[in-house]
Amino acid sequence: MDCNRCEGEAIMHAAYSGAHLCEHHFRESVEKRVRRRVRRDDLVPHDVTPDDPLTWVVGLSGGKDSVVLTRILHDTFAEDPRIELVGLTIHEGIEGYRDKSLEACVDLAEELDIRHEVVSYEEEFGIRMDDVVEDDPENMAACAYCGVFRRDLLSTYAEDLDADLLLTGHNLDDEAQTALMNFLEGDVAQMAKHFDASLGPLSERGDQEEFVPRAKPLRDVPEKEVALYAHVEDLPAHITECPHASEAYRGEIQQLLYDLEENHPGTRHSILSGYEELAGIVADDRAGESEDDGDGPDLRECAECGSTTTREVCRKCGLLESLA
Repeated sequence: MDCNRCEGEAIMHAAYSGAHLCEHHFRESVEKRVRRRVRRDDLVPHDVTPDDPLTWVVGLSGGKDSVVLTRILHDTFAEDPRIELVGLTIHEGIEGYRDKSLEACVDLAEELDIRHEVVSYEEEFGIRMDDVVEDDPENMAACAYCGVFRRDLLSTYAEDLDADLLLTGHNLDDEAQTALMNFLEGDVAQMAKHFDASLGPLSERGDQEEFVPRAKPLRDVPEKEVALYAHVEDLPAHITECPHASEAYRGEIQQLLYDLEENHPGTRHSILSGYEELAGIVADDRAGESEDDGDGPDLRECAECGSTTTREVCRKCGLLESLA
C-alpha cells in the first residue's frame, strides 16, 4: 500500500483516520500531534524569554512513551533558549527490570546531551519495591504502593529542580483507559481532579503555586504508534512489562478498548474528547461551589514530611509507616 502523501511504501495504517503513511510521513505525523498539543495547552507562554527560560522536567522511565516524548521535545526545542529539558528517572528497586530501563535513560540523555537526575526509593524511603511486594502490609496491588511513591518523588524533585512544568509520557490509550475507569466507577471527584491536574490546559488549572503543573503532550498519540515511532527511530527504549504489574481492572478496560477500537475506529479519541469536556464542566461546577461556600480544599502540611496534603499524614508517609 502506498503512502497517502507520497509514492513511498506505507508502514502503518491508522484506521481511525484512514491514513496510510510511509516512514517519513508517519514520523512527521506523530511529531506534529505532540507539537500541536504543546501549543493547545499553552505550555510555552508568549511572555517567556531566553533571559528567564522554562525548566521542563520529564519523567524519564526508559519505556517507549517517555523516551519518545523526550526525543520529540528535545528535537523541537533544541535550538530554543527558552526551554531547558531535564530527565528525571525513578528507580523503584525492582531487580533486573529497572536496571535495564535505567541504561536506556542514561543512553538517551547522553545522546541528547540533556541533564539527567536519578533518584531511588531505597535512598529516599529506605525501601525497595521487591521487598514491598513481599511484605504487602496493606494487602494492596504492587501498583498501588508504587504509584504513591512515584508521584511523590516526581513532584518533590520537580520542585527541587525549580521546574516550571512536569511532563509525563501518558499516551492516548493510557488516558482513554483512565477516563473510562473513572466514568464506570462513578468517580466524579476524580474526574474534576483529573481535569485540573492533567487533562485540562494550564490556563484552567488554578493558582496553586505549591504544585508544579503537569502536562501530557503525548496524549493524542495511540500506544502502538508510540511503539512504532520508537522502533523506526531506533530509540533506546526498554519495552518490557514490570514483573509486579497487577492492575487487573485496568487490564480489562484495556482489552475492552482494544475491541471497541477494532470494531469502531476512533473510539479512544471520542472517549477522551467527551471526558475532557465533561470533566471540565464538573471541575468548574466544583470550583463554583467552593467559591460560594468560601471554602476550598482543606490543604495542610503532612505532620511527618511537610508535603501538601488533605490528611494529617499524607498517603506516602502512611504507607511507609505500615512498611516499617
